[in-house]
Amino acid sequence: MNIVITGGAGFLGARLARALLARGQLALAGAPAQTIQKITLVDQIAPPADLAADPRVRAMVGDLNALLAAGPARPVVGADDALVFHLAAAVSGECEADFDLGMRSNLDTIRGLLEACRHLKTAPTLVFASSLAVFGNSPEQPLPAVITDTTLPTPQNSYGIQKFIGEQLVADYGRKGFVRGRNVRLMTVSVRPGKPNGAASSFFSGMIREPLAGIRAVCPVPPDTAVALLSPSRTITSLIRSAEASDKEWGARTAINFPALTTTVADMAKALERVAGPKVASLIDWTPDPVIAKIVLSWPARVDAERARGLGLLPDADFDAIIAEYLSET
Repeated sequence: MNIVITGGAGFLGARLARALLARGQLALAGAPAQTIQKITLVDQIAPPADLAADPRVRAMVGDLNALLAAGPARPVVGADDALVFHLAAAVSGECEADFDLGMRSNLDTIRGLLEACRHLKTAPTLVFASSLAVFGNSPEQPLPAVITDTTLPTPQNSYGIQKFIGEQLVADYGRKGFVRGRNVRLMTVSVRPGKPNGAASSFFSGMIREPLAGIRAVCPVPPDTAVALLSPSRTITSLIRSAEASDKEWGARTAINFPALTTTVADMAKALERVAGPKVASLIDWTPDPVIAKIVLSWPARVDAERARGLGLLPDADFDAIIAEYLSET
């Protein structure tokens, strides 16, 4: 079996690739398990050294739209690729600051990727990483207290709009039989290693990661701000399970919500204090940022992921466990 991961050199993409390579096999869409022979990592940067050294890994480095435009001479997705994970995206804060960037990176890419799959005439399985940001609260249309798989998306920023349009495109290409579409809505992933990125949610990792490294960090939202979180390991497990589920298990073409742990930033700080001590927790600066707060406070924090539960996917037990997992990997 051959697999393509867009955004394959990023944090989640690289972690997904490592998990798949370690497994060695995948039972795609309920079929018998097949040996994973090749994983193509598509990204604007080269993959990490450990992945580049694996003979099963092929790297395609460049702008995804440009790579797709090159066509069959050097295809991003080929006839022998059975599964595509589309993780590449511009993140929420970037999209709000640069409208054209968001449209190119989040809308043009999914359309181009779906067209490439369509012309193969092999109907590969495509797992599209959407986001909880498709749900947005507004005075005119308040969100329900708990988001379900059938709650009407009401995005309140460009990133959420672009992700929701992507979901609909994947659903329609799936309806037409061009792909087997699997739309999945990721929760805020925390704790992420590395440097902050342009996501409005980046501080949910930074307020833990930086203090653990002895560096001051900023929390730009009020302490009682609630958030729906999922650890990196459970996010990867959920992505792989989404590819392995049979069509009957998967059900409707609409997106499923990944499971989520609901907590508040105040409780996250308390968990940090329990795990690492008060000196570390004191490195968090509570500095309001109205731009970030406007985006984050529009997102829901309580999710009933019924379809994910049906696939055996569950949220993390608590945030202490998420911090412990991060520490075990750093």
